[in-house]
Amino acid sequence: MKNRLVLLLVFLCGFAVMGVEMAASRLLRPFFGDSILIWANIIGLILIYLTLGYYLGGRWADRDPRAVTLYRIIAIAGFAIGILPYIARPFLHLAIPALQRFDAGLGFVSFVGTLVLFVVPVTLLGCVSPFAIRLCARDVSSAGTTAGTLYALSTVGSILGVFVTVFVLFQWLGTRSTFIAFSLALLISAVAGIVREWGIARAFKYIVLLAIIIALAALDSGGIIKTTPGLVAEIESPYNYIQVVDDASGWRLLTVNEGEAYQSAYHPDRVVTNGVWDLFLLAPYLASPEPPRNLLIIGLAAGTTARQYTHIFGAIPIDGVELDPAIIAVGQKYFAMTQPNLRAIADDGRNFVQTRAAQYDVIAIDAYRQPYIPFHLTTVEFFRAVRARLTPRGVVAVNAAHTSDDYRLVDALAATMRAVFPSVYLLDHPNDANTLVVATLQPTRLDDFHTNVARVTDANVRYIANYALPSVRVATQTEPIFTDDHAPVENLIHSIIVRHIFGTP
Repeated sequence: MKNRLVLLLVFLCGFAVMGVEMAASRLLRPFFGDSILIWANIIGLILIYLTLGYYLGGRWADRDPRAVTLYRIIAIAGFAIGILPYIARPFLHLAIPALQRFDAGLGFVSFVGTLVLFVVPVTLLGCVSPFAIRLCARDVSSAGTTAGTLYALSTVGSILGVFVTVFVLFQWLGTRSTFIAFSLALLISAVAGIVREWGIARAFKYIVLLAIIIALAALDSGGIIKTTPGLVAEIESPYNYIQVVDDASGWRLLTVNEGEAYQSAYHPDRVVTNGVWDLFLLAPYLASPEPPRNLLIIGLAAGTTARQYTHIFGAIPIDGVELDPAIIAVGQKYFAMTQPNLRAIADDGRNFVQTRAAQYDVIAIDAYRQPYIPFHLTTVEFFRAVRARLTPRGVVAVNAAHTSDDYRLVDALAATMRAVFPSVYLLDHPNDANTLVVATLQPTRLDDFHTNVARVTDANVRYIANYALPSVRVATQTEPIFTDDHAPVENLIHSIIVRHIFGTP
């Protein structure tokens, strides 16, 4: 019976280790995003904590090889997991002013402080496997079999911990309640073992720990994850943390993950947003004086560009690709994204281009989540696939972020697109934070663009042209060129952020 409980706990601890790692990413995403560097920090620190746990667990087991000691370790780990999202709140909310003020010191304290909170539960969970091997090994001749069996059991638990956490627990429970679920599973099993070994009286303090977690679970009504002025709705999807916000001037805004930029803007009485979306309306005229006949949007979000194109150019066919189905639902519910000419498609942009796309006069790529762009949408190979989906008068336009004096991401995209297209142009937005990089399938001239725009009669397009035309220029960049094999987009963006914060050359 004792060994069966130990085996169950080894499985549960393996499940919890990977589940907590996945939940850590969800806990941090609304404040820091989910870039590959965030994941690297989470995975790296979890492995450090596990390494420490393996070492301590082996020594601990040799000094006190009792099952009740293992149960107590697991009970404390379970309690630490249960309270973790609640004691992390002060650290996480430090991130809001840090991101708003580009306060690197405060941001570092917030991020590292949150991850340090995982040291106790994960280190204690790391103690479990070596401790269990010490308890279950009967003699040297079977030690290898025992160790292999327990590590296999723990690994099976970890495998299930990944998939069940992502596809079941997050969907049913949300982030905080997922931590609670891991906590209760570990505490109930561990307390049962302690009671059996010691009796209820000596196990009382561990029963109290269990009662505290049960009380947290009962009293936690969910609540707002991240307080934001004008908040209309917040949604956690498998891909993103999503907020819908109304500002004081009547605009409804979509923000995703860390929330330091807006992915869509909607006002029932206005077409021009004075945001970067407006520049997409100028892109067709770099190739032709005629209005576009259809449009593909990669990064549909809540449909700002689709709405503008429909208003300006009529009910032309529009395919809008958005990776996250929850964002499509938000657009339809909160942003009037109900145009009959818009086909909203939940898919990866590159996969759609390579497998299902038609031929388009305009392909608009607005798939970054401030400030990151998925690397596979920045490479020569991707733009070759895009080129194959353009009509003879086709253009592709990419929204790229920059600072007032650091255009390295824009330069890289322009150089990469110049390796595929004969003519590439840059249009800066007056916000000093965005540039539209536009390429044409056929060779074109900047003079023709000015001529084409001068013929436009729509007041909205003319307004946009008046503030955008002074910045339009031919791209001359030749490097770096991103490829599927080498596209260090996130490292480049982090370098831009560090330079902006610290003012380093």
